[in-house]
Amino acid sequence: MNTRTEKYAPNQPTGDGLLTSLVLRFVDIAQRIPNTLLAFVARFSIAAVFWKSGETKIQGFAVDIVNREFTLGWPRLSDSVVDLFRDEYQLPLVPPEIAATMAATAEHLFPILLLFGIATRLSALALLGMTMTIQLFVYPDAYPTHGTWAAVLLYLMVHGPGKLSLDHWIARRYA
Repeated sequence: MNTRTEKYAPNQPTGDGLLTSLVLRFVDIAQRIPNTLLAFVARFSIAAVFWKSGETKIQGFAVDIVNREFTLGWPRLSDSVVDLFRDEYQLPLVPPEIAATMAATAEHLFPILLLFGIATRLSALALLGMTMTIQLFVYPDAYPTHGTWAAVLLYLMVHGPGKLSLDHWIARRYA
């Protein structure tokens, strides 16, 4: 008769116990990441995506951090952006001139609000609406990219901007 008994200390994992212990330790460490940090990274990242897109739609205003250049003139739509909305984007019900102006405005206004954490949930909702419009009417095959944007924007809508925001400061001051 071949019986095998293994002795081990209860606090010293072996085999599968070691892997389980490592996974549980990782989960514990990951759960300690503060919401404020996650929200700040989410706000900064998604704001950059929309801001960069907005910059392609206008002339007369430019910020180039890498080369330390800043030019300011009265912003106006780029010459080709209305054509882009007319020929490629082709949104239903909205004339291309209005759609281009609305997109350029939204892609500058809402990222600024997100960066400072002002009306964060509403700004995220507005950009989510824009993302869904792009997904449904413009680039339906770009769902991996738009899904990522939607996840970040939904996170901000559900969890808010975190403590590093004017929303948090206002709530604390007037609550």
